[in-house]
Amino acid sequence: MEPDEQTLAILDHSFDPYVVSLLASYEKMGGLNITDSLNTPSKRAVGEICRDLLQILFPGFHDNDSVAVGSLEMVTRARLTSVIERLADQVRKSVRIGNPNVPTGRTPPIMQRFCKALSVVRELLRTDIEAAYAADPAASGYDEIILAYPYIEAIAIQRLAHRLYRLGAPIIPRMMTEWAHSRTGIDIHPGARIGLGFFIDHGTGVVIGETCVIGNHVKLYHGVTLGARSFAKDDAGNVVRGTRRHPHVEDNVTIFPNSTILGGDTRIGANSTIGANVFLMKSVPPNTLVIYEEKQLSFYDKLAKKVRSNGLDFSI
Repeated sequence: MEPDEQTLAILDHSFDPYVVSLLASYEKMGGLNITDSLNTPSKRAVGEICRDLLQILFPGFHDNDSVAVGSLEMVTRARLTSVIERLADQVRKSVRIGNPNVPTGRTPPIMQRFCKALSVVRELLRTDIEAAYAADPAASGYDEIILAYPYIEAIAIQRLAHRLYRLGAPIIPRMMTEWAHSRTGIDIHPGARIGLGFFIDHGTGVVIGETCVIGNHVKLYHGVTLGARSFAKDDAGNVVRGTRRHPHVEDNVTIFPNSTILGGDTRIGANSTIGANVFLMKSVPPNTLVIYEEKQLSFYDKLAKKVRSNGLDFSI
């Protein structure tokens, strides 16, 4: 197919004036561009690493072809070697931001401890899958949960990113969880501490903040926010970082859709249930049911009842 006249006109047009304009913009507005490729991690590379990490965590579930039992050792060794080499490169760039030519020595111990954590993360994910199957009658089995439930992908990446976060790797953990966020609609900060047997039903719109602590066997529904109530500021008006800002949710808590729980001093006691559309900024003792009671609901017989609006009759 040959290009039309408009396309030819665009191709023939000189882009020099626009290049000059962009270069001037790059120089004028520093901070929006980084020209030293050695000085910044790559979003695309981190996304590819996340995909390959899922293959390592769930061999056979994220592959185009089946992985034979006899080749599993060879495949795993090759995958782990490739992923860790590429991840180490990204971590190395992240720890050198601001001074790319000075080696820090931080990357090798971070990667060694990260590798040791992979089997632990798989054990935690097993409890997450078991929790989903126990809580959701729509789940036909573990295979369906791994293949079709978005929260498994989100929590798998978050649990990996959390290890890197705790080990002191800058930026990369957040890039990983944002990659999962873009795919699943579930936003979990890598700093959040999450216990075993965690389940998010549906998941779209869930937000879990950096300093949030979640106990064992907690279940959330879509639209739940575990966020910050306010941000402390110093005398100059700058936000104080590193403080506890997000709630603590104890063991065996269920939080139903679209509820918002805010504040670093807010604690949801064990075995409590938070109903749908609840807004909380204070602690709840253990074994508490919190619900939002609407003033009144009206029910009508659609076949017998009519209302009049703007001079017209409508059956309800």
